[in-house]
Amino acid sequence: MSTQETAALPGQKVWFITGAGRGIGSDLVTAALAAGHYVVATARDAAAVTDEVGQHERLLPLALDVTDLAAVDEAVHQALDRFGRIDVLINNAGRFYTGFFETLSPEQVRAQMEVNFFGTLNITRAVLPVMRAQRRGHVVTVSALLGIIGAPFVSLFSASKFALEGWMESLAPEVAPFGITTTIVEPGAFRTKPPKDRGRTVFPEIAIEDYAEATEKSTASVKGFNGHEPGDRKKLASAFVTIVDMEQPPKRWVAGKDAVEGIVAKGRQLIADATAFSELSTGLAHED
Repeated sequence: MSTQETAALPGQKVWFITGAGRGIGSDLVTAALAAGHYVVATARDAAAVTDEVGQHERLLPLALDVTDLAAVDEAVHQALDRFGRIDVLINNAGRFYTGFFETLSPEQVRAQMEVNFFGTLNITRAVLPVMRAQRRGHVVTVSALLGIIGAPFVSLFSASKFALEGWMESLAPEVAPFGITTTIVEPGAFRTKPPKDRGRTVFPEIAIEDYAEATEKSTASVKGFNGHEPGDRKKLASAFVTIVDMEQPPKRWVAGKDAVEGIVAKGRQLIADATAFSELSTGLAHED
């Protein structure tokens, strides 16, 4: 299919989605196609995409490891060859490493950051020149409620999402002059399909007696929650389309009642923390 044959009509966009082989990623592919858009859907195994969503004339499934810089560049090149442009980048690829900090190996720590944080930067670095040349584009990065609120047993996952939050917040004004908008999405817990989607979850490698009982309980809790999350993924994917199609999309979008309640509570706690020792905090100015 040539670029000319796939020239988008008004209202149609070319989406580039990472982590599209399962979970919310595959739901996003389905929702974007249903809305009439073109989709470049990437996953470590391209067949995983078509296994989930089937074949479609407006779909380009690609194998991609977001930590492989050469593969990232090649995927962007193939997207441009097929569709001629990239209007929307959905940074969705990620892994979920659980465990108390001391029970996670240095290799696990690096792997968590390599995929969730550096992988997202790799893709965005490759797509931004395309969007700058177009003088338009929308970068959407999937963070999490845990990117705003830290919690035990998920410290590394939370750290990777906190890093994305700071980077995206700072990136927004850098790319705005070129017609590029950004959105951070902060979902709460959305229903998985066990056992398939459980493959995103990694458990600790190091056994430490002091953490043994808590690790056993927390691991059971994570596994037990899988498949019982309160959010509906298809509704989430549909809402993504609404956000992306907005003329002025939000800088942040909080997804799910649990996320809204948690982030509002965190905001109140931040204000309370900032004002708790007002005199001590504000009386630090240099006096000539």
